[in-house]
Amino acid sequence: MIHSTAIVSSRSDIAPDVEIGPYTIIGDHVSVGAGTRIGPHVVIDPHTTIGANCQIYQYAALGAIPQSVKFEGEVSEARIGDNTVIREFVTVHRGTAFGGGETTIGANCFLMAYTHIAHDCRIGEGVVMANNATLAGHIIIGDFATVGGLVAIHQFVNIGEYAFVGGKSAVVKDVPPYMIAAGDRAKLHGLNRVGLKRHGFSRSTLAALKKTYRILFRYGLTINEGLERVAAEIEPLAEVNRVVNFIKASERGVTR
Repeated sequence: MIHSTAIVSSRSDIAPDVEIGPYTIIGDHVSVGAGTRIGPHVVIDPHTTIGANCQIYQYAALGAIPQSVKFEGEVSEARIGDNTVIREFVTVHRGTAFGGGETTIGANCFLMAYTHIAHDCRIGEGVVMANNATLAGHIIIGDFATVGGLVAIHQFVNIGEYAFVGGKSAVVKDVPPYMIAAGDRAKLHGLNRVGLKRHGFSRSTLAALKKTYRILFRYGLTINEGLERVAAEIEPLAEVNRVVNFIKASERGVTR
């Protein structure tokens, strides 16, 4: 059902059972999947794709042009996956040509009130962002990571999958998968054991990841020395290899 006061472009593609609340505005070239509910006073700008069974609350603003001095009016996109919840006053901006032209949010995410996702960010599946979490441009957040309230993340930072960033943190370097980071500036505080247990990681995997963490970040070694010891001392489980490869690929440097 589309409320009589909503303004929906005839050049949009809205599934027949989508609910659209009062005074919501949907622009050209917007696609909304089946079962999605959009509350009142929402603005969805052109070239935005929203998946099925999403819930979008009042005053969210999705697909606006990016806050980037490099943006020159080019066509770019914002994409939001299925089953994602977007609470009040969330803002999501489209991509830029410089950053690949697309901002993406995976399925099953939960974006709490006042979350901001800037241009060219790539958010994985099952990500939770608490109130007022703020992402600058070009940030990657891995699957099932959690970002606490009032967190600010610097542009081009990568947050690994299943990582946890504590509230009121300022993150300026990459956070490895499976770890907890917190503080201004953020530092590592161990393995995200609670989150990993909730997602069904085995005791043996947790033990291997804990030892990996201690070697890399608590033995006073250089990164290269730590990586050599991990390779020599720890069974090469997929999760351990993921941490190693994440660190090797880091361009901004890794939070320690």
